[in-house]
Amino acid sequence: MVTEAERPETTDRGKYLTLLDPELWAYIDRVNEWYPPEIVYMPIDRQRAVYDAMCRAFREPYPPGVKASDSSVGDRAIPVRRYHMAGTAPQAMVVYYHGGGFVLGGLDSHDDICAEICAGTGFAVLSADYRLAPEHLHPAAFADALAVFEWAAATTGLPIVLCGESAGGNLAAAVAQATRRHPRRAIGQVLIYPELGGDELDGPELDRKARTGSYIEHAEAPLLTLRDVEFYRHIRAAKGQSPDDPTFSPLNDSDFSGLPPTVIVTAQCDPLSSDGQTYRDRILAAGGKAWWREEPRLVHSFLRARKTVPRASEAFDRIVAAIAALGGGKWPE
Repeated sequence: MVTEAERPETTDRGKYLTLLDPELWAYIDRVNEWYPPEIVYMPIDRQRAVYDAMCRAFREPYPPGVKASDSSVGDRAIPVRRYHMAGTAPQAMVVYYHGGGFVLGGLDSHDDICAEICAGTGFAVLSADYRLAPEHLHPAAFADALAVFEWAAATTGLPIVLCGESAGGNLAAAVAQATRRHPRRAIGQVLIYPELGGDELDGPELDRKARTGSYIEHAEAPLLTLRDVEFYRHIRAAKGQSPDDPTFSPLNDSDFSGLPPTVIVTAQCDPLSSDGQTYRDRILAAGGKAWWREEPRLVHSFLRARKTVPRASEAFDRIVAAIAALGGGKWPE
């Protein structure tokens, strides 16, 4: 936890003061105590150490019956963790990509979330520990995400649902788009406040500013600002990276046909929320099936608030229900 000397000064909560519930403000304040907003200016190893400590502080115990085991897959021996319910045969597999801005996180950072998805659906869950920037620039994370999907498709007869949050939502969407003609393509995808490469980045130097929607309205939202988005976008990009590369920015694909049924869940007070709406609209325009819900009065990273904030708990329940429906070959009600 940060010391009193390191703690950021209290800032004006502005329009969010009354928009967000007191329980959510308590969560935001707790996150900021562990992981202060200025952390993006610190060395990467320091960011990771502080983030990992925060994840441990928020970690919840596994639900009864959930078992997990670690292994590695693919030619590069990518670390993975597989979750299953003891004594039951899963009807589907969820391939899960964690968040963390492509810089942070791993198998432990979202361990309890994966365990709860497993318990809530009865499905097997395979969590991927993809390579992180800046040591490994794009397309390293995407290549690992794709390799984990291909391994799952080749080694299990289970239907596959892709799922990811934040940076992991980017990877899930990119994998869905890259494998839409795969013989074992995913039967659904669930993207949780995903970073999909919205209209703030439409130039080859990745330096254009946001112009529309949530990128303006919530540019200074709690827990994720537009400045943070730009930092993480730049840090994973190789020199000369074009946003037209759909494996980098899924929204800049030229073809949205053939994608699996898609559920996108975003937070109202998040600069990334408009990405969910745009992605839904492009899938629908291409004749696909997609549903987008913007969870009111929530912020980026609300999954960690699921035990203390009623709105976040209800949103997480809806996410788990959507995964269960898609894995069962149904459309969420």
